[in-house]
Amino acid sequence: MQTTARAPRTYARLIGALFLVGFLTYGIGFTLVNSVIDAPDFLSSIPAVEMTLVLGAFLMLGNTVVDIGKGVLFFPILESHGRRTALVYLAAIVAQVVFLDLGVIFLLMLVPLAHIAADAGASSAAWAPGVASLLSESNTIAYNVGQATLSFGGVFLCLLLFRTRLVPQVLAGLGVLGYILHAAGSVSELFGLSLSLYLLIPGALFEIGIALWLIAKGFRPAANDDHVSTAAAEQPSEVPMPATA
Repeated sequence: MQTTARAPRTYARLIGALFLVGFLTYGIGFTLVNSVIDAPDFLSSIPAVEMTLVLGAFLMLGNTVVDIGKGVLFFPILESHGRRTALVYLAAIVAQVVFLDLGVIFLLMLVPLAHIAADAGASSAAWAPGVASLLSESNTIAYNVGQATLSFGGVFLCLLLFRTRLVPQVLAGLGVLGYILHAAGSVSELFGLSLSLYLLIPGALFEIGIALWLIAKGFRPAANDDHVSTAAAEQPSEVPMPATA
């Protein structure tokens, strides 16, 4: 029984830690990459800041392991309360990291492109800035599609957390709102409306909040007890047979 009780608490702490690690890893990588590609005529400056771009890109790639780990650890906990929700959330995470990694590949392609353009000279590589902009925009599109996909799964996750009370309902409700707004912001970016920076705030607060809650408190035992009690109640009870003479 002690081993069974420890497992959800250990999973909760690991999931909470992965929420924080993913938030920091991708956030730092994203910041490093943007410090390069947001500069005017950024292609010509890449050879001088190549390590910054590559380091940022690999931090973003490292988030793949974090997110997949989070989905895998969450799966057995969610599955006991809703198998379809567990599958939807895991599938959404897998789809998200595929899109994010595709975007990072576009960013890494800027490095050889910058060297080709530098070796060819400005007059011979007039096409290069256009290709660089296309690669940068392709990363942005892949990121927004990935985030919209994750948000879809996140809404199902938070609805299950709200229903089962595995975490406080206020926190789960914030997650539902946050993921809906984050999806709206990501989709708006695809249509040229720069709203995602503002609409991602509730979702970010949820991810930080659930990370801290799971590390400090874990999943609420009352929800687990209710689930076990319900399952036990559904089992047919044994009726003692009357003694025969």
